[in-house]
Amino acid sequence: MTDTLAGYRSAMDRYFSITQRGSTFVREMRGGLVTFVTMVYIVVLNPLIIGTVPDADGQLLGGGHVPNISAIAAVTALVAAVMTLAMGIVGRYPFALATGLGLNAFVAFQVASKMSWPAAMGLVVLEGAVITVLVLTGFRVAVFNAIPAELKSAIAAGIGLFIALIGLVDAGFVRRGTGTPVDIGIDGHLNGWPTFVFVFGLFVIAVLFARKVKGAILVGIVAATVLAIILESALHLGLQSDKNPEGWALNVPTFAHKHFGAPDFKVFGDVSLFGGFSAAGIISALILVFSLVLSDFFDVMGTTIGLASEAELLRPDGTLPRIQEVLLVDGVAAMAGGVAGASSATTYVESASGIGDGARTGLASVTTGLLFVVTIFLSPLAQFVPSEAAAPALVVVGVLMIAQLRNIDFSDFTIALPAFLTMVLMPFTYSITNGVGAGFISYVVLRVAVGRPRDIHPLMWGVSAAFAIYFAIEPLRHLFHID
Repeated sequence: MTDTLAGYRSAMDRYFSITQRGSTFVREMRGGLVTFVTMVYIVVLNPLIIGTVPDADGQLLGGGHVPNISAIAAVTALVAAVMTLAMGIVGRYPFALATGLGLNAFVAFQVASKMSWPAAMGLVVLEGAVITVLVLTGFRVAVFNAIPAELKSAIAAGIGLFIALIGLVDAGFVRRGTGTPVDIGIDGHLNGWPTFVFVFGLFVIAVLFARKVKGAILVGIVAATVLAIILESALHLGLQSDKNPEGWALNVPTFAHKHFGAPDFKVFGDVSLFGGFSAAGIISALILVFSLVLSDFFDVMGTTIGLASEAELLRPDGTLPRIQEVLLVDGVAAMAGGVAGASSATTYVESASGIGDGARTGLASVTTGLLFVVTIFLSPLAQFVPSEAAAPALVVVGVLMIAQLRNIDFSDFTIALPAFLTMVLMPFTYSITNGVGAGFISYVVLRVAVGRPRDIHPLMWGVSAAFAIYFAIEPLRHLFHID
């Protein structure tokens, strides 16, 4: 029996390259847990985004006029579970997947407003199919390899800034200001116990990290969650609102009013594959699909580069082994999200938290995926850890990722400006795609301007042109009166 277990362990080690990548079984599973804790909020947030917006017919996702929150939460967890497991087993990297934020808002407010929800999900499936075809033809991998190494470093650093801002906003440490776009805390003051929980968690992780304590991120999240439970039990802070700005931003750390039960999959498969073309018109539908494809294509490209850089998995030439498998799983995930009614699924930047805690292989993703399987049936667990307790991990990982700046030659302005635009536009516009697009276009323009067009990979020309069209879509639609 002992020999059999040792054999299984050895086979898993070889399959996932655990020892080869300098990791251990414990570190991988711990990293998978950290990633799960930092991204499980999507099971709560996604239903609130796509489940409360009526379509062109006035119907909510799943039918009717009452939000089908539990059903959407169930399929969100289902897609995250299946596709993260697929990434771990097929891609063999510590990259977790779930419904993409930003993409789901685009589907809710830009796509479903022009057609029924089944038709909107049909366009999501088509978008995923296009992405998958681009992978199978080798085009997506070729684009990945065509990106200059210094722009890859800029993308990684920009994602570091982006996820740090996500952490600060999720924790309420940074909020919309009254006289400024953003401000610290509530009206410039760090009021509220949830903010204290965030600061406490941040310093716990930072101190443990500085002292090289293994599992620092997980310990910090657990410690902050325990503190949050105590505070909520004693003070009954409740959920944040306009009348209660000092409450918890998303999850209230209590089991009160949270019930376990069988999952509801009523929205699964409610898809009209080509319904969007008859509802919105062929041109409008094609524009919507193009926007989804470009956003998903480069959002994932940037995320993959950033995560692989942080995990030190890129080869010296900037390429990533098994990138074909990684991008294929991601393309299928987009289709799966549409079929399930959860919106397009994509690789999650929060995977960086598990990587920051030591995850290096697909075993971490398998762990994360199995935890999402549990979440399908025990959804209240997804509503237990407050974002203020998980957000410190994103800030600390942002610090680690910004270190990629050391690989950028800022003395060369043809690199400095594209790198700068890439980095700052990601957090400033809350979009990886916008940062990547601005970086690519400015890189091509500047290299041509200084007489160095031969430095530009042929694919960079085409991709930059596609981004120019992407940024010009809305002006062109207004110019030609396309609804």
